[in-house]
Amino acid sequence: MSTVNLSGGRDDDFERFVRRVRERFAIDLGQYKEQQMKRRLTTLRLRRGFSSFDDYFEAIVRDADLRREFLDRMTINVSEFWRNRVRWERLRDRFIPELLRQTRQLKCWSAACSTGEEPYTLAMILDEMGVLAGSTLLATDIDEKALDKAKEGVYHERSLREVPEIYIARYFRRVGDEYAVSDALKRHVRFVRHDLLVDPFDSRFDLIICRNVLIYFTEPAKERLYAKFAAALKPGGILFVGSTEQIFQARRYGFEPVENFFYRKEREPQA
Repeated sequence: MSTVNLSGGRDDDFERFVRRVRERFAIDLGQYKEQQMKRRLTTLRLRRGFSSFDDYFEAIVRDADLRREFLDRMTINVSEFWRNRVRWERLRDRFIPELLRQTRQLKCWSAACSTGEEPYTLAMILDEMGVLAGSTLLATDIDEKALDKAKEGVYHERSLREVPEIYIARYFRRVGDEYAVSDALKRHVRFVRHDLLVDPFDSRFDLIICRNVLIYFTEPAKERLYAKFAAALKPGGILFVGSTEQIFQARRYGFEPVENFFYRKEREPQA
């Protein structure tokens, strides 16, 4: 007999949905915390009038709008510029200068960038320090709808609530009730679709930012990602994570904790 759990729907129905999504879309929902993901998707499924995950799967295969909505709900696109502003100030005042002592051409990656607020925040900092034009800034996310918004670069005023006034004046243009990111920033950020769980990582990054995303993954998935982030960084490179994403046993992955939410890849020993 199939069991029923509190988040709605039969267990085998959801397990079959996870398997079919993995096979059809190469998205592994099994790497996310199950109860959080199932509760979120059950709410969405019921709101759209589907009595089972089997029916919902068939619908998202047929309907591009439902499929985009599914991806949007799965990836939890919540972001804003300079989120937890004091952390960005530490990046600007301590860690970017440290990296610039090694190279003036930084290679940076904003992973799971959502709708683009974080890579644009980094671009502001690099531009202020005079190194944006010579650096590379990759921004990736699994959600193409979020990436389209990031490329457009137009945001509601609430997304700017932590942005220092000097940056608003320099890097934004008011368009009605919204704000558009300046072209000077947009041309230096490259947005690309990327699934952290299955797609290969580039390498030799000086800085990787991945904030408020890892908390949704299972512990085994997080462990694999920590190791992959370490492999993607140069020795001495920095990983910047979210305020609820402390890495326990960081040295196990080749990281040195240097400050809350900042981890440095261990440098190679001197010959």
